[in-house]
Amino acid sequence: METLELTADVFVAGGGPAATWAALHAARDGAEVVLADKGYCGTSGATAAAGTGVWYVPPDPAAREAAMDSREELGGRLADRRWAARVLDETYERVNELAVSARFPFPVGPDGRQLRNGLHGPEYLRRMRALVRRAGVRILDHSPVTELLADPSGAVAGAAGYQRQGRQDYRVRAGAVVLATGGCAFLSKALGCDVNTGDGALFAAEAGAELSGMEFSNAYGIAPEGTSVTKTAFYHFATFFRADGSVLEGASGVRRSPIARELLRGKVYCRLDRADEQSRAAMRLAQPNFFLAFDRMGIDPFTEKFPITLIAEGTVRGTGGIRIVSDDCATTVPGLYAAGDAATRELICGGFTGGGSHNAAWAMSSGSWAGRGAARYARSLGSRAHNRRTLALGEAGLRSGGRADGDHREVIAAVQREVLPYDKNYLRHGNVLTPALASLDDVWTRLRASLGGTGELSVRTRQAAAMAAHARWMYRSALARTETRGMAKRLDFPAQDPGQRHRLHTGGLDTVWVRPERTVVEAAS
Repeated sequence: METLELTADVFVAGGGPAATWAALHAARDGAEVVLADKGYCGTSGATAAAGTGVWYVPPDPAAREAAMDSREELGGRLADRRWAARVLDETYERVNELAVSARFPFPVGPDGRQLRNGLHGPEYLRRMRALVRRAGVRILDHSPVTELLADPSGAVAGAAGYQRQGRQDYRVRAGAVVLATGGCAFLSKALGCDVNTGDGALFAAEAGAELSGMEFSNAYGIAPEGTSVTKTAFYHFATFFRADGSVLEGASGVRRSPIARELLRGKVYCRLDRADEQSRAAMRLAQPNFFLAFDRMGIDPFTEKFPITLIAEGTVRGTGGIRIVSDDCATTVPGLYAAGDAATRELICGGFTGGGSHNAAWAMSSGSWAGRGAARYARSLGSRAHNRRTLALGEAGLRSGGRADGDHREVIAAVQREVLPYDKNYLRHGNVLTPALASLDDVWTRLRASLGGTGELSVRTRQAAAMAAHARWMYRSALARTETRGMAKRLDFPAQDPGQRHRLHTGGLDTVWVRPERTVVEAAS
C-alpha cells in the first residue's frame, strides 16, 4: 500500500491533554494542524484513564505565593518562580475556559461554587477531542509516530508513522512539530501508561535536542497489590503495616522508601484509616475507579488492611524530559517544540512532581504555549513550510546497523530488569547504578546492530529503543548527581550538596553525555 502523504503547518504527536491543547491553540492561531495519536485521541493515556487534580489557584497574591512555596523544598529549590507564575496564570485561564466555554461539569461545593481544582479524566479528554475537531484539526487515530523528518539545515520538517487500522505508512510534511507524547513508564502496567514509552524523547534526541532533569525519573506509585491504579494522593490518609501487623514507621504517601525496603523483605499492608467521613465521601466522588477493585473484592479500604505494591511511573510522574529553551516551549532544535510529560517540568517543580496537580497544569500551559509557538514558527517559513526537502531521522529500532533479526521483547525485558526493581532504581546507590548502566549500554549496542522493522513491528521496535534510551539517560544523570536532591536520592550520597544546585542536561544516543547547567541562582539573576 502506498504511503499516505499529508501537509500541515503544525504537526502534533500525542493525544492527551498537552497534545490537544497544543493542537487547539495552533489552530486558533490560524495554522492547519494534523494530530496523530498512538491510540484513540480522547481515550488513551494516563489522564483519560482516571481523574486528576489541577494546580488551579485563583489570582490572589498570597495564595499564589503559598502555592509556589509548597513544592520549593521538595523539588530541591530548582524551580523557577517566573515559570511557575506563568503556569498558574495560564492554568487559571484554561480551566475557566473549560468551565465556561466547554461547560465542563465541575462538582459544586457547599457554598454553591464550582470546585475547579480537579478534572474527571474521561470527560475532560472527551471534551478536548470535541474542541480540537471543532477547530478544524485533522486527527489521525491509532497512528503512532515512528520518526521525525528534518530539512537539510537540521530544522524539523514533519514526521512519519504507521496507521494501524489502515495498515499504511504515513508522512506529514509540516512547518513545525510539537512533541506531546507523554513520559516513559517502561510498560510497568501503571493505569493508562502503556502508551507512555518515551517515544518523543527518542525522536527529539535523534534530531539533536537535549533533555534535562533525567535523574528525577524514579517515580513509583502506590497501588493495591494486583491492580494498576496508582492514585498515591489518597495514601496521605494511610497507615502502613508489616506482614506481622506492626506499624511500618516512617512510611507515608510521600515517604515511600520505607515501603520499598520492606517490600524487598516481604509484604506491606495499608489501611486508609486517617480519612474522616467527609474525606471518604469526597475521595469516592473524585476517583471512583480507585475503589472499583476494593468493591469487587469486598474490602473496605478505610477499615480493613489490604496488601500494596509500588509500580514504576518513570518520567510520567517524574520530572525529566526534553529541555525547553524559550517561553513558547521551543527545544534546542529549530521547528521542534515539546509539551506535557514529554518535556521537563523542572521549571515549575524542580526535582519533584508526583501525579496530577502540577503535571496537569503543565500539560495545559505548555501545550497551549507550544501550539502557539509552533504556529508562529511555521508562519515565519512562508511557502517553504511544505516544500522543503526532507530527511528521515529515525535510526535505533527502525533501521538497524546490520541484520534486523533482534527481538524487541528481549530488549524490553532487559531494560525492565534494570529499571523496575526498587533496589536499583528507587533505592539508588552508585555501586548498583554503575553495573546497571553498563548492562543498558550493552543492550543499546546490540539493539542498534540488530533491531529494526516495518509496519506494526516498527512501532514495537521503536518503543523498545525509546525505553532503552530513557534508561541510559536516567542512570547517567543519576550517577552525575552525587547528592540527594528532590526525587534523586542516593544512598551513597544522602545529603544535599549546596554546590550542586543546578540542573543537569543530557543527550546523545550511542554516547550519552551529561553536563551541568548554570546554577539556578546564576540563571535567576
